[in-house]
Amino acid sequence: MVHGTIRVDAPLRRVYDQWTQFEEFPRFMHGVVAVEQTDARHLRWRTGIAGVRRDFDAEIVDQLPDQRIAWRTLSGGVRHRGVVTFEAIDAGHTRVRLAMEVEPEGMTERAAAALGIVSSRVSGDLRRFKDFVEDRHAATGAWRGRLRPGDAGRPRNPAPGPVPPVSPPPADPSDPPDPPDPPPERQPMPPR
Repeated sequence: MVHGTIRVDAPLRRVYDQWTQFEEFPRFMHGVVAVEQTDARHLRWRTGIAGVRRDFDAEIVDQLPDQRIAWRTLSGGVRHRGVVTFEAIDAGHTRVRLAMEVEPEGMTERAAAALGIVSSRVSGDLRRFKDFVEDRHAATGAWRGRLRPGDAGRPRNPAPGPVPPVSPPPADPSDPPDPPDPPPERQPMPPR
């Protein structure tokens, strides 16, 4: 399991909205050549890493605005699944946590995973995402729909084997603690 966490100096809504713009991923994710969103739930990815080109399909299995997006691959010989969560630290800062499970194929990919290259790439992608968001005063777009796991139909070309859920990434102990929630506002009692 690969984990990454980053603090983005931007409001929660802007950070989440930018992440929903999957077709912008090549602008900050190393090795991602193109992402095409074919419908609300399905994505077609094209990657090119170390001279190896891969095309694969992925499905968004859970999307809750301003909170999380979870996905899994469906085809193309690439097997991974993950979840990215968004948490407001305060009005102008957001914590983004990513947890991803990757099943490497072949000796080269297994060696890269063992050497921590996948983890380093995720950290770099999160830093570039942070810069991408912070360099703009607005997201390049937004999709705020809700996709529920139970709404997913049968994948068109499912990857073999079951796909268990991925747990949200653990809190990073080096992150400063979040400020306490403000007390709830009191509502006046209605007259009798």
